[in-house]
Amino acid sequence: MGRKSSLDVLPQDVRRWLERALTERNFTGYAELEELLKDKGFVITRSSLQRFGYRMEQQLARVRAATEAARLMAREADDAADDRSGGLMTLIQTEMIDMFMRLSAVKSDDPKENEKRAKLLAIASKNIATLTRASVGLKKFQLDVRDRLDAKMDELERQAKGGDGRLSLETLKLVREQIYGIVS
Repeated sequence: MGRKSSLDVLPQDVRRWLERALTERNFTGYAELEELLKDKGFVITRSSLQRFGYRMEQQLARVRAATEAARLMAREADDAADDRSGGLMTLIQTEMIDMFMRLSAVKSDDPKENEKRAKLLAIASKNIATLTRASVGLKKFQLDVRDRLDAKMDELERQAKGGDGRLSLETLKLVREQIYGIVS
């Protein structure tokens, strides 16, 4: 693998300044940023800044897309069936798997880099496992709610057929259609 980027060795405060400057300038003005960095004592080429800006812009675009998708789901989905949680979990799982695949593709001859990569892969794996457990838990919860609802509806139907007068079969049918329209 090639040498580290000149941006990778920037002090954290300078890197944060650069990230903020890029976003404030809408990822333009690379020549000016190159000069400002030079004034601060850092020699970073415009092409390096552009590559860094491009990667950062792509990452921000992915975050914006995921955020917008979550907003749309929250606005459009009636959450009685916990659709938003399921949708959000799917978005997070997709991002985690994407990160996992990108980390897996990185190879290095540097033992320290390989150790960092292994730690990141372990963290990603643990998070994917946690999300998978949460997803399974959500599905179990949804099935449990559905089963309890079915049992209660069956009990109400038996009462209606028994003729105790509190509930008619027509009303029960309407309620069942309305509830299952939300739940299923």
